[in-house]
Amino acid sequence: MNTTSDPSRKVIPIAPSPDRGPIEPPPGADAEMVALYEAHKKIYPRSVSGYFTRWRWALVFLTQLVFYGLPWLPWGDRQAVLFDLVAKRFYIFSLVLYPQDFVYLTGLLVISALSLFLFTAVAGRLWCGYACPQTVYTEIFLWLEKFAEGDRSARMRRDAGPWGWDKLGRKLAKQGMWLAVSLWTGFTFVGYFTPIHSLASAVLGWGLGPWETFWVLFYGFATYGNAGYLREQVCKYMCPYARFQSAMFDRDTLVVTYDEERGEPRGARSRKADPLSLNLGACVNCSLCVQVCPTGIDIRDGLQYECIGCGACADVCDTVMDKMGYARGLVKYSTQNAVNQHWTRAQTLRHVLRPRVLVYTGILVAVVVAMLVSLALRSPFKVDVVRDRGTLARIVQGGKIENVYRLQIMNATEQDLDFSVSASGIEGMSTQMDAPTVAVASTQARWVAVRVQIPYEAAPAGSHPIHFEVTNGAPNGTVTEKSVFIVPR
Repeated sequence: MNTTSDPSRKVIPIAPSPDRGPIEPPPGADAEMVALYEAHKKIYPRSVSGYFTRWRWALVFLTQLVFYGLPWLPWGDRQAVLFDLVAKRFYIFSLVLYPQDFVYLTGLLVISALSLFLFTAVAGRLWCGYACPQTVYTEIFLWLEKFAEGDRSARMRRDAGPWGWDKLGRKLAKQGMWLAVSLWTGFTFVGYFTPIHSLASAVLGWGLGPWETFWVLFYGFATYGNAGYLREQVCKYMCPYARFQSAMFDRDTLVVTYDEERGEPRGARSRKADPLSLNLGACVNCSLCVQVCPTGIDIRDGLQYECIGCGACADVCDTVMDKMGYARGLVKYSTQNAVNQHWTRAQTLRHVLRPRVLVYTGILVAVVVAMLVSLALRSPFKVDVVRDRGTLARIVQGGKIENVYRLQIMNATEQDLDFSVSASGIEGMSTQMDAPTVAVASTQARWVAVRVQIPYEAAPAGSHPIHFEVTNGAPNGTVTEKSVFIVPR
């Protein structure tokens, strides 16, 4: 883009129009191309230590210990958590779920949404700053980048300088570590859907199937791209949460805030200088709060949607305040009302527990309790009844009318069970099977044919509702399913 120092020169931005073609400048005016979008500038977050940073790294270790370790945890003859899509069974420790248990997934999504509303109303984007996979893996990749290329200033100098063997070696080392972590992450992700021991054997034997290969590479590439290159752009431009979070914020939400009354006017000074004599606030304008921010914002400009609430600026500002001999808390977690009205911590917390928070909490507790009670009272097996459409109602030996049904009995426990089947709904109804009981192996499903008979004149012609009762004799071990019995004309 051309620039000029002549103040009298009239510059008109030129943009093409799809309907009228290029716009011509007026006679005598100079045309100049003006960029409508600012090019992305790489952010080099500075390393920081402090209270919130320790919490953030604790969450990094905890979440990754669970994610990478859970598929390897044994539970009997299988892994503790396995979503077996081929067999259509989902194992979560001692719990075995089938596609018919979709309601529990719905409940889990409702709990997740309510938890997000509650946490956001109380303390802003805590999820984003501490537990979101994007944040967690960005922290890991930044640590690897620092390990390979040095601290912030070294990385900036190296990127601005010419290529050499040192720069090439460090870049290759960083890329190698990023790729290793990404591929291991993709492998672990697929290990939740394919038994991870079998998956590892297939990888070592170069026998990995096409779908497993695709998903390992896909998830690995997503991790590599998002955490290695996109980073804050995902939070700022791709994540919808940043856009609608303001609907859940109010002036009593705990967010990272800058005490403008105490900090302004900002300015540099020596440690021994008296800020009052210089007519300065507590902010020394060191810009460290901007340098440590993973999204590159200046918290002194107020609350911004790009802020993920990680607290890095609060940590580094407290460090500066300690060095200057000032009180901590120039940048801190607080509410807008608390900062403006100079509330104490106790007053702030009392206002945080406001009606909307109590309502969210009550609804969330009710949903969680309902889901736990439902799981506790859940039947250890499920039954599907399908009327055999290939065999119409018929008259059999003894002058009885017979309908044939197929029952799918799904054993949701990890022990073999024997089931008995009976039917009711019409006087004199009886059931006939090849064996008096049906044996179903642990976590397996079995189809069984059941012939239901009634006396010839026990019911008029037409369709009649009946009920199948399947039981294994254990507590909560009875399931009743509806069907219809057809009496021919």
